[in-house]
Amino acid sequence: MFLILLFCSLQAAATSVLPVSLQRMAATAEMIFHGTAIGNEVRLDQASGRVATYTSFKVIEVIKGNPGEIHTIKQIGGQLPGSNVRQVIHGVPRFAVGEEYVIFLPKASSLGFASPIGLSQGKFDIRKLNGQAVVNNRRQLTALEKTTSQHVLPNAPSAIAASPLPDQPTAMHLADFLQTVRGMVKE
Repeated sequence: MFLILLFCSLQAAATSVLPVSLQRMAATAEMIFHGTAIGNEVRLDQASGRVATYTSFKVIEVIKGNPGEIHTIKQIGGQLPGSNVRQVIHGVPRFAVGEEYVIFLPKASSLGFASPIGLSQGKFDIRKLNGQAVVNNRRQLTALEKTTSQHVLPNAPSAIAASPLPDQPTAMHLADFLQTVRGMVKE
C-alpha cells in the first residue's frame, strides 16, 4: 500500500504541458520582449513562502506589453544559496546570465509568479550562427507553418513558412521571427 501511495504522490508532482502554437502564444501573452538575462537571484518568496528564482532582463525590444527597460520575472523553484533547501519544478525554464532570449509571458499570478507561456515553449534562445542571430526553442519551427503562415503580414517575409536554416532545423533568423510575431500581435 505504501508503494502505491508513493507512486501516486510522485505522479502528482510531474509537470505536463500541451503544445502551444506560436500564434496562440502571441495572442495570449500579456508581454513579449527580446532581452538579455542580467541576473538570477534565488530567495524565499515572502508572498508564497516558497523558494523562487527572480530573473532580471535588460529589454532590447518590446513586441507586446510594457516591460520597461529592466524586467524581472519570478518563477517557482531554485536552490537557496548557502543551504540545502532546493525546490525543483520540472519544465520551469532557466535563464543564463548574459544570454539573449525572446520571451512570451502571461499575466503574473496574484502572487506575482510568471513563467513563460507553455513553460519552455515561450522561451526562445538567441544564438549566433555564421555571424547571424537565430532563434531556437528546440521545437520544429517549420511545424508551425500550417497554423501560422496565413497569419503573417502580407508584405512580411514568410519567416516560418520558409525553409529552416540548413544545419538548424529548429532555428530561424531573429529578424524574421520578430517580424512574424509582430504581425501576429497586430491581428
